Amino acid sequence: MEEPIQVLVAGDHFVLNRLLIEALEAAGGSAAWRVRELELPWPHVPFGPVGEVVEASGSEEELIEALAGVRVCLTQMAPLTRRVLRACPDLELFAVSRGGPVNADLAAAAEHGVAVTYAPGRNAASTAEHTLALMLAAMRRIPQVHASVLAGRWESSQYAYEATGLEIEGATVGLVGAGAVGARVATALTALGARVLVADPYADPAALPAGVRVVELPELLASSEVLSLHARLTPETAGLIGAAELAALPRGAVVVNCARGGLLDYRALAAALHDGQLFAAALDVYDVEPLPADHPLRGAPHLVLTPHLAGASRAVAERAARMVAAEADRWRRGEPLLHRANGGRP
Repeated sequence: MEEPIQVLVAGDHFVLNRLLIEALEAAGGSAAWRVRELELPWPHVPFGPVGEVVEASGSEEELIEALAGVRVCLTQMAPLTRRVLRACPDLELFAVSRGGPVNADLAAAAEHGVAVTYAPGRNAASTAEHTLALMLAAMRRIPQVHASVLAGRWESSQYAYEATGLEIEGATVGLVGAGAVGARVATALTALGARVLVADPYADPAALPAGVRVVELPELLASSEVLSLHARLTPETAGLIGAAELAALPRGAVVVNCARGGLLDYRALAAALHDGQLFAAALDVYDVEPLPADHPLRGAPHLVLTPHLAGASRAVAERAARMVAAEADRWRRGEPLLHRANGGRP
């Protein structure tokens, strides 16, 4: 019988150690692993840079201590830095349970022969649902009327034509980006009766619901009563939607962003809300996070804001744990890794 493999489970208060251990045992059986645990403080303590990596939780010192003799690490936020790699020669696989392994120095890991994997698409369903929730909340101004009722008011004046909300059915909704999230949003919107346009140079029309049209961005902007962003943030897409693009939308449009803050000019967005070019906006991501006290959005009307929570569901945590546990079991059996992010030993 083979000796169990020493594995460090370095979860946090979202992707729990319990979920990672249960997923490991389901994938390879409890006899395959000798588990050591380290609990990281995120999200109760914000992530940040550690060494040369970003968006990490915990310290190099505690990770080095926990990795002594460990061959496999399953984590979401632990910092894999050059210092950690030099101090942990037994490590062979570092499996990151998030959509991008930004807490791992990929080049250094490759130099040390450590394979890094991640969990792409783990939050696609959750983000698509959050997008729809924000879209509906903004179009019907639900947060504002909720606050009104809590304040003791019962405003029948909300039935005045000028005060009423908008419907998705019959509206033209433009999606900038049609990857895992955008395609799900397109499917849901089509079911709700919207006319859906997509601007995405990489979109496969055959993978989209019947009736969805792929168009160039200028046509999408000119036609969209609702604009929802789902593109990756790249040098080509940074600042993609600015003052000119917002002005190109039909007056009274709604803008939704659950993708990346860098896609959108938030100062221009605030101005478009103030002057009535936009009916409302709904946002989960921002150009600066957390949102500063003097940010122009704070004084803008008709906003629905959430603090980068589109991927925060129990299903995401459970799915992420299963994805990295499956990678660990592939590695144990000598099979190719599905979501490898770097070079290094197989």
